[in-house]
Amino acid sequence: MHITQLNRECLLHLFSFLDKDSRKNLARTCPQLQDVFEDPALWPLLHFRSLTELKKDNFLLSPALRSLSICWHSSRVQVCSIEDWLKSALQRSICSRHESLVSDFLLQVCDRCPNLASVTLSGCGHVTDDCLARLLRSCPRLRALRLENCARVTNRTLTAVAAHGRALQTLHVDFCRNVSAAGLRRLRTACPRLTLRAEHSAAMIPDQPPRGLRSPGAALRKQLLR
Repeated sequence: MHITQLNRECLLHLFSFLDKDSRKNLARTCPQLQDVFEDPALWPLLHFRSLTELKKDNFLLSPALRSLSICWHSSRVQVCSIEDWLKSALQRSICSRHESLVSDFLLQVCDRCPNLASVTLSGCGHVTDDCLARLLRSCPRLRALRLENCARVTNRTLTAVAAHGRALQTLHVDFCRNVSAAGLRRLRTACPRLTLRAEHSAAMIPDQPPRGLRSPGAALRKQLLR
C-alpha cells in the first residue's frame, strides 16, 4: 500500500509524529502530501529552539495555532541582555542580525493566530512591551503568557496585561530585570485571580542609562515604572 492511498485522517496522524523539517521534506515528495502539510489541523503547537528557525518555511501559522514557544538557549542571549549603551561595536553587530526576528514573527502571529492560548518566550532579549501589548490585544483567548530572561520587558507589559489580558490566567515574568516590585503589586491588585510568578525579576538591577543618554521624558517614565 502506498502512503498516498491513506485517507486524510491517517496522513495527518502520520505527519503529527514528525518534526518540522521532516514534515516539510515529506511534503516535497508529491502534491497530495504538500496539501496535508498545509492543513491547519496539523499545526496547533509550534516550538522553536533557535531564532533562525523562525525564518524557515517548514511550518504554518493559522487560526488553528493554540500553543507557541520560542526558547533560545545560546551564549548570544547574554549579549542580547547587555544594555544597548554598554555594547561594543562587535556586540551590536551580533545583535543586529537577529534583534527584530522575534518581534516580526510575533506580529505575524498577531495577524494570523487569533485563537492562541499559550505563549512562552525564553531568552528573547529584544522582544518589546509594545509587541507583547499587541499580542494581548490580538489574541483575546490567551490564557498563559510565560516570559523568561526577556531584558526589554518592563512594567508596561504588566499594564497591558491588566488592560487587555481578560482571559489570562497565568503570567510568568522570570528574570526580567526591568519589572519592578511596585509594578507587580499593582498587577496583583488589578488582577487578583491571575496566577503571577516573577522569580528574581524585582530583585535584579534594572537598566540605568547614563544621564547623557536619557531623553527628556526618561525621568517621568522612570517614575511611572516604580
